[in-house]
Amino acid sequence: KGHGVPEVMEAVALKGGRIRPRVAVVKSLASSITIGSGGSAGREGPIVQIGSAIGSTIGQALNLSDDRISNLVACGAAAGIAATFNAPIAGVIFALEVILGRFSVRYFSSVVVAAVAASVIGRVAFGDLPAFAIPFEYGINSLWEFLFYPILGVLAALVGVIFTRSLYWSEDLFDRIKFLPEWFKPAVGGALLGLLAFAYPLIRLTQPVTWSRIPQVFNVGYDVIESALANELVFSAAFILLIAKILATNLTLGSGGSGGVFAPSLFMGAMLGASFELIVNRLFPGVAAPQGAYALVGMAAVFAAAGHAPITAVIILFELTGDYRIILPLMLTVVVATLLSQQLLHGESIYTLKLSRRGVRLERGRDRDILQGVTIDEVMSRHIEPVFLDTTLADLADIFVRTHHHGLMVLDANGKLEGVVTITDLEQARQKNLPDTT
Repeated sequence: KGHGVPEVMEAVALKGGRIRPRVAVVKSLASSITIGSGGSAGREGPIVQIGSAIGSTIGQALNLSDDRISNLVACGAAAGIAATFNAPIAGVIFALEVILGRFSVRYFSSVVVAAVAASVIGRVAFGDLPAFAIPFEYGINSLWEFLFYPILGVLAALVGVIFTRSLYWSEDLFDRIKFLPEWFKPAVGGALLGLLAFAYPLIRLTQPVTWSRIPQVFNVGYDVIESALANELVFSAAFILLIAKILATNLTLGSGGSGGVFAPSLFMGAMLGASFELIVNRLFPGVAAPQGAYALVGMAAVFAAAGHAPITAVIILFELTGDYRIILPLMLTVVVATLLSQQLLHGESIYTLKLSRRGVRLERGRDRDILQGVTIDEVMSRHIEPVFLDTTLADLADIFVRTHHHGLMVLDANGKLEGVVTITDLEQARQKNLPDTT
């Protein structure tokens, strides 16, 4: 269950990249059922876990070292993203930035080869087309917009934090339901998702809503994102869909459904950007770029705020859309969203927070040193027995034996610090056989 990326990160950090082979098969089936039946989840989490499991299985079959198996895990993750989204560069960056947590030439080379190979096969199977069709050329309409985009970054950070916190609150809520068996909880979440999907108003998007077009919060929601990119949403539609998508994803993944958080993040970002532009355009007519430009930037900003992967967010939006013209406001907004969300989430992302709740704290792809979780206050000695200038070496030896300290503070008659004497100093002095020396 869940989005799968934290499990891959944990395997790399703590298990030498070893993932059970059955994960690739079971995750494929579970995610297909969840998303195919309408679950509000993405494909990137499952494909990362599936690709990583395949890479790990190959490494284990060849009896490779932990480091090489971890490298193959990153190769599988990058290949999965490259083939699924036609985004080989973003796949490479995601594998290094999120899965491994470090960049090096040794890892980079093999991951690039895997991503390129997977992307070529994916283009043969699915065609060389971006995931989202951008009907218009978006850029900067006015220099005043550089004042608007940081505000969008702040709002994206808040949405990312709310999404992250509410997702794990939803997981905790379903975990506390003890009278239901674990396998039945996703069914409950699916039923609640169905009620939510038909409860929110039937909103006019690009055409009169028909039963084939509702509910818009089902599945990955790429068609609704393209409506925002084509400037076809009204404020009420965009704002309600933003709230509904958060609730729908929480119900799907919180109850134990299998799917990723990338596509929901893009959906929320597109709805946030569209809502924001409609407000700005009403307050400052003619200043802001069209709705699609802000939806595009909002997509990257919300994902960066949730996943704390700003480089991946910028690259993957460029590759998913094939549009480079709005790169400057995109980078600005993503950086603002990432920095603020890191402060609000205390350095945790939607991926690492799941692990930290289990007691696994990662830093740069590795488990943090145990001492980094210990404060000075917990280990410091508050009551130190001082020695004085007239203390003999024999008495000093007794103090060292009694206190088990390796160093002591030396005070004068007025209690002023004169220096420090260590057990090494004592040994050197005792070699001269001067027990009465002060």
